[in-house]
Amino acid sequence: MSSVLVVGYDPQAIPGIDAQALRAALDAELARFGEHGIDAEMALVVFDAASDSALAASLARRPWDVVVVGGGIRKTEQLLPLFERILNLIRRHAPQAAIAFSTSGGDSVEAAGRWL
Repeated sequence: MSSVLVVGYDPQAIPGIDAQALRAALDAELARFGEHGIDAEMALVVFDAASDSALAASLARRPWDVVVVGGGIRKTEQLLPLFERILNLIRRHAPQAAIAFSTSGGDSVEAAGRWL
């Protein structure tokens, strides 16, 4: 079974949004992976130094086939330093994994599928 780690920005850390609704959408996307026979987990990060060690642990937990980086991280200019840190952590802790990019919380399966 293929394995995918989805890295996204923690909805609890985004001011002015309905964090519960966004988390429910992210959980629905994880369930969609299962419908496609893909074992997937999610790592939610925030923009602080502690996120590095938590993400490194998630990346090292198993040999991922694909790591999908969410569009909220990739497309938000203020998060460029976090995006760079994430890519370098993937390179160090999951060098065997393909890297894919989603555009929203609802197309991570398709992003991963381009590399599976």
